[in-house]
Amino acid sequence: MKYYHVPQGFKWGVATAANQVEGAWNEDGKGISIADCERYDPEKARAGYRAVNSMTSSEIKLAMAEKDSKRWGKRHGVDFYHQYPEDIKKLAATGINTFRTSIAWSRIFPNGDESKPNEKGLEFYDKLFNELRKYNIEPVVTLSHYEMPLNLVLNYDAWYDLRVREFFIKFAKIVIDRFHDKVKYWIPINEIDSILRHPFSSAGLIRDRFINENFEKVIYQAMHNQFVAAATITKYIHETYSDIQVGSMITSTMIYPYNSDPRNSLKSVQLMRESYNFSDIQIRGKYPLNLVPKLKNLHIEISKEDLDLISKNTADFIAFSYYSSVCTAFDTKGLKVTKANRMEGVYNKYLPTSDWGWQIDPVGLRIILINLYDRYQKPLFIVENGLGAKDSLTASGKIHDDYRIDYLRQHIKQMLVSIQNDGIELMGYCMWGMTDMISASTSQISKRYGLIYVDLDDFGDGTYKRYLKDSYFWYQKLLSFKNKISKDFLDK
Repeated sequence: MKYYHVPQGFKWGVATAANQVEGAWNEDGKGISIADCERYDPEKARAGYRAVNSMTSSEIKLAMAEKDSKRWGKRHGVDFYHQYPEDIKKLAATGINTFRTSIAWSRIFPNGDESKPNEKGLEFYDKLFNELRKYNIEPVVTLSHYEMPLNLVLNYDAWYDLRVREFFIKFAKIVIDRFHDKVKYWIPINEIDSILRHPFSSAGLIRDRFINENFEKVIYQAMHNQFVAAATITKYIHETYSDIQVGSMITSTMIYPYNSDPRNSLKSVQLMRESYNFSDIQIRGKYPLNLVPKLKNLHIEISKEDLDLISKNTADFIAFSYYSSVCTAFDTKGLKVTKANRMEGVYNKYLPTSDWGWQIDPVGLRIILINLYDRYQKPLFIVENGLGAKDSLTASGKIHDDYRIDYLRQHIKQMLVSIQNDGIELMGYCMWGMTDMISASTSQISKRYGLIYVDLDDFGDGTYKRYLKDSYFWYQKLLSFKNKISKDFLDK
């Protein structure tokens, strides 16, 4: 029998985010976060509207006045806050050894600016990490994953404000000190490049709160503040805890030229470069030359001390998300448009499309791995990869998600081929997600990702009962192979 060989110590896991699963939005001292303000709207969701892209002050006011949680999906999540012991037990039975999640900033500092942390919030994560340790599952923890305290938006200028940067650093140091013996892998900011696409969920920025400012300048200044914060946290970890690693995390969407027209090739290179700019800063320790003129033209405040800090405190590994690919063209008039995780693009006739219009491209993952490793020669970590789809629960309590199994099979195969044939140094693979969860963009649950089905609909109705999908048992079988995975298993 022939095998794909898996590196010793490879991290197989699942990934999620606190704001999409925990719920308990107003329990045990937790403050309201920006995620708690995102309401599910079926008409806007059908139209492809991304709530995280266009939040207004009036919508925030409406959210604050509403005490219910049903239509506000991230307020109730999938009740992971109360059901985590059983969820972790089910996940451990698959054989995973890694669990990526985030710590909700507003659970530790409800308003973000308190002098002391909320002990109840810290206790929850103590219990969560202890539960993971019981099953020998390694946590990988993100510090900022679209869930900053709303107070820092309303009474400060969110990430545009230097005070908020310092509040985040304080929060980070407190949780790192608290959990340093339980968490050895930290990611300061999830998909740090996402601030350019959705500045509200990434940085709490609302356009109508900056009517006297150039909003593009606001975004790029906030971006710089996030880089300084991440570098400060990296410096603190490296100086204080020799056994902890820090990752840079970016969004990776493979972008192809629509055809062989050189202008389309140039466009694809330019778009790919936008994502790589962010890992360049955190891995190479300096702003790329293509970004410098823009920062100068926008009059972004960057001190020599900031640049020194970024230069001397680079990340240990590159974490990234990968879901799909798109094509691009210098002129898209008359061309069919489709979606991807971080952008819209031109439809690729050679690829199938998911229920949500994302094009499924396993080979694109291999190309991303090659590009990132050739660029940095640093360890890589796939911390998000999965398929959002419409799953159906049968009368007998089954979910036959062959489409998800096929997606995972093809992507994992390309990953292992890349390790074996391309010389890629890959730390691990975390599929998105664990249970079903609330969509980051539209606050619905019907776009299901997890290995475990949750009985809940987009309007917050359901029993929250868990059901194991066929993909759960497939992943369990995959992980039973340990360090040698049968080629027959992945090639069929």
